[in-house]
Amino acid sequence: MGLTHFNEEGRARMVDVGQKEQSDRIAIATGKIYMAKETIEKIEKGELKKGDVLAVAQVAGIMAAKKTSELIPMCHPLFLTGIDISFQIEKDCIGIKATVKNHGKTGVEMEALTAATVTALTIYDMCKAIDKEMVISEVSLLEKIGGKSGNYIRRS
Repeated sequence: MGLTHFNEEGRARMVDVGQKEQSDRIAIATGKIYMAKETIEKIEKGELKKGDVLAVAQVAGIMAAKKTSELIPMCHPLFLTGIDISFQIEKDCIGIKATVKNHGKTGVEMEALTAATVTALTIYDMCKAIDKEMVISEVSLLEKIGGKSGNYIRRS
C-alpha cells in the first residue's frame, strides 16, 4: 500500500475520508519514562512540589489526544468517544498506556501515540527539578482495532 498523504504533484495533502464507512475504532499506545529510583519514590509518596504527578500527566495525555489534529498537520479532527491513560510503576521507569476510542471514518492511532508521548513529557516536566537524567522511550502502537485495514497487534 502506497503513501496516501501526497497528491499527484507529490505535495502534501489531507486524505479525503468522506466516502469511508464509519466504524468503531480503538488504538492503544504505550511508552516508558525511565528515571532514578528516588524520583519514582517521590512520585509514589506525593512528595513533589508541583503536585500529584500522575494525575496531572493523565489529564495532559487526555487533553493531548483531543488536540492531536492541531499538532500533526495531516490528522483529521475527530470526535473521540473515550480516552484512558494508565500507569505501571516499575523499579526504574513508569510505563504508560493510552487507549483512545471513536466511531468514525478514520483511526485513532495518532491520538493514542500523542497521548502517550505528552503524558511522558508531563511527567518529565513535573520531575525535572530533581531528575534531569530521565529518558522517554519505547513509544509505540501496541494495538489497533477497526477500520478498512483491519486489526493490528504489535508482535514484539
